[in-house]
Amino acid sequence: QVQLVESGGGSVQAGGSLRLSCVVFGYTYMNVCMGWFRQAPGKEREGVAGIGLGGGNTVYTDSVKGRFTISQDNAKNTVYLQMNSLKPEDTAMYYCAAHYGSNCFPVVFAYNYWGQGTQVTVSS
Repeated sequence: QVQLVESGGGSVQAGGSLRLSCVVFGYTYMNVCMGWFRQAPGKEREGVAGIGLGGGNTVYTDSVKGRFTISQDNAKNTVYLQMNSLKPEDTAMYYCAAHYGSNCFPVVFAYNYWGQGTQVTVSS
């Protein structure tokens, strides 16, 4: 059973940065995709970025390209989301998720293991 624990959320002013961490336990094969998602109040959950733990390939949604970076540290079983140039519209609960597979694009229905989430609030 794959388990995920996020941390690193908080409050920041527009233009600032935050780094989210997701520690992943229990995966048995390296063809694991890890993704970051977010959900703002009253909105649907949306994908942000994905990474394949085996090859390190990364994918991003258009809303965060050039501002967010997803990375991994396999020695620490941890995936990071570095968020720069934050905007008020980035305010949301951020979730880490995982699935076994090779297509790591962050679409909600493809991911079946989820963390509890960490709140990010960006003020103007």
